[in-house]
Amino acid sequence: MQFAFSTNAFKNYPLEDSIRTIASIGYEGVELLCDRPHAFPPDMGEGDVRSIRRLLASQNVKISNLNAFTLFACGDTYHPSWIEDDWESRDYRLQHTIECLKLAGKIGASNVSTEPGGPLRGTGNNGIPQLEKLFAEGLTLASKAAEREGVKILVEPEPALLLENSRQFKNFMKQVHSDYVRLNFDIGHFFCVGEDPAELVFELSDYIEHFHLADIAGDLTHYHLIPGHGAIDFGKIFDAIRGIGYGGFVTVELYTYQDNPAEAAREAFDYLSGIAK
Repeated sequence: MQFAFSTNAFKNYPLEDSIRTIASIGYEGVELLCDRPHAFPPDMGEGDVRSIRRLLASQNVKISNLNAFTLFACGDTYHPSWIEDDWESRDYRLQHTIECLKLAGKIGASNVSTEPGGPLRGTGNNGIPQLEKLFAEGLTLASKAAEREGVKILVEPEPALLLENSRQFKNFMKQVHSDYVRLNFDIGHFFCVGEDPAELVFELSDYIEHFHLADIAGDLTHYHLIPGHGAIDFGKIFDAIRGIGYGGFVTVELYTYQDNPAEAAREAFDYLSGIAK
């Protein structure tokens, strides 16, 4: 188990400075935000990719994940989504994901995380089965690019979106027939919907490729807190993660601390390092 930190907390800083800061704290990995102002694929030329690869090597950090969840460059946190009413918006999400997969192949990332369909509001009169069908169709198309690049697409269940809990995720995966579509296990998200993340680690072990981590308050409000500021028992979860033999990255995601990301990253690293010993 290795700790990484997501650059989505550093949106007020250039990507290169963010990577240097994250590495200086002691993280072994960094998750790149595939949105502006960081690694939005249309902005990433070949020279930019080479520069980031050199910087990562010089700082002795690896890429834990490419975060392709948000689309502020042309929309917002969730839109365009996989389940919009109009096909042009759905296609934009699909093409963005494909471009992120290509970037992952160039920059040396093993996986790209994406939203679990999207918000239900604004999807017209479509019922859940139809929305899941749209999502599955989009992922199936994206999975062909994932296979070409040798990069996994990781669905990240989130409260109040199409797929928000483990049951919905597992049922949905019956519609997806690709080994290149897997799970980004967000510890805080599962906790928010009243599930026990430690138990789910074992239940979902066949799907897990990467973890997101943030603390959550005891009232289950979906707001990312620095580990130790909420109610999650990370020691129990780390025991479970070790129990399934997972040796990959656990990425700390604290986009809620954009005013002081370095301080939040440092406090999180110190706290988690003490627990993980």
